[in-house]
Amino acid sequence: MFNDINDAISREKQIKSGSRKKKLELIKEFNQKWRDLSEDLCS
Repeated sequence: MFNDINDAISREKQIKSGSRKKKLELIKEFNQKWRDLSEDLCS
């Protein structure tokens, strides 16, 4: 989560420009069980 929208956009662009392998590594690091995190957004 970011307090500044520009920081969030910058991070999103950084992630999108990465390789698929790197993206999967990020997911495994923060969400090892591949839990659907969208549930957390609604609460």
